[in-house]
Amino acid sequence: MKNTARFVLGATGGYALLQMLGRRAGSTHGERTGTMPGDEIIAKPSITTNHATTIDVPPTVVWPWLTQMGWHLGGWYTPGWVDRLLFPGNWPSLDGLDPALTRDLQPGDTIPDGPPATAYFVVREAEPPHALVLYSNTHLPPHWRQRLNVDLSWTWSLKLTALPRERTRLQLRVRGRTAPWWLTACYVAVIVPADFVMATGMLRGIKRRAESEPVLSGSWSRATATERAHESGCTGSRFGPSRGAGSFPDQPPSGPRRCSACSRPSGRPAGQTPPRDPTGRTSGVPAGPDSAQ
Repeated sequence: MKNTARFVLGATGGYALLQMLGRRAGSTHGERTGTMPGDEIIAKPSITTNHATTIDVPPTVVWPWLTQMGWHLGGWYTPGWVDRLLFPGNWPSLDGLDPALTRDLQPGDTIPDGPPATAYFVVREAEPPHALVLYSNTHLPPHWRQRLNVDLSWTWSLKLTALPRERTRLQLRVRGRTAPWWLTACYVAVIVPADFVMATGMLRGIKRRAESEPVLSGSWSRATATERAHESGCTGSRFGPSRGAGSFPDQPPSGPRRCSACSRPSGRPAGQTPPRDPTGRTSGVPAGPDSAQ
């Protein structure tokens, strides 16, 4: 009986610790209570988590790692065992910057988080090299929303703050709105503790890569991102359907796939995935959810 009681107390304490770490690991009180870009998108979130890390390179060196994130792009920089266990269909996160994948992100661009016609994020704000805000309401199967009347909408806000001695404070805030109550309960019970592993793992992955990658002269700029796209025949940036400013539809609209750097039509048919070489890098950019109708 005593052993059972100890086990229950230990498990309860461990779970409570995971709940706390899943909500705030690495962040300060000031960071948790301060405002972040994109807070207004989910005005009354069901849950908010905050994580942060300090990186020993300036924001201009960190930013490119954010621009190549995504499913079958640069990955999410989570630990390898997480990728293999939870996302076996994805490719391992890249350990280096790929000029064909670093993008000049603009509001309305999409970042895939699963195979075509599944989950994806829409860029709501992009202020290099200071802030990136992503929004999604596509992480539940559409038939769930229709049959069960459920909702899961969330934002990822990444803020880069320059620190003395050419360092960066990278903050990640996730604000989620869920309904009905049982989905909120599942989110809090499962996703929040998991966020300790996922969010902190991603931040550590970005930190390790940014600090170990040789710093190129000039680092990152919109000009170099556009130049990279042109050098690769306008297939180096993430292609998405042409959108009007301020348009953030629930489903990607139809339309010609265009280079986000120069708006010229892509030569790659929608839905075509480029080959991957033995090193694990892509020779172009795979089609994402914007190819699905």
